[in-house]
Amino acid sequence: MRTHRLAQPDMSVAPRCVEDDDSRGPGRNDQVGIAVKTRAKPKKPSQFKVLMLNDDYTPMEFVVMVLKRFFHMDLEQATRVMLHVHQRGVGVCGIFPYEIAETKVNQVMDFARQNQHPLQCTLDKA
Repeated sequence: MRTHRLAQPDMSVAPRCVEDDDSRGPGRNDQVGIAVKTRAKPKKPSQFKVLMLNDDYTPMEFVVMVLKRFFHMDLEQATRVMLHVHQRGVGVCGIFPYEIAETKVNQVMDFARQNQHPLQCTLDKA
């Protein structure tokens, strides 16, 4: 039967410790931290209401179609907004960032003109 001996470490070379390492130079900082750069939170874009104005000539059905087509309302919601515009003179179609609100106003006005209706749409800061 053979016995195996474990290899003994060579003690002629002293082990090095990280603390013995002077390569970091004098005045080194032993504290470890994470550098954090603070950033300002991005501001949300200003919001604008798209308003539809009442007139005595544009048919109610056309207004409902515009609300469904350009503001993605269902029939019930579009009818409710159309009646609000009809009774109060003005109504909110939606609230959007400026560029989107401006685009929707232009789309509605162009579509109304193409269909020979005097429907007016505007935007106002929300």
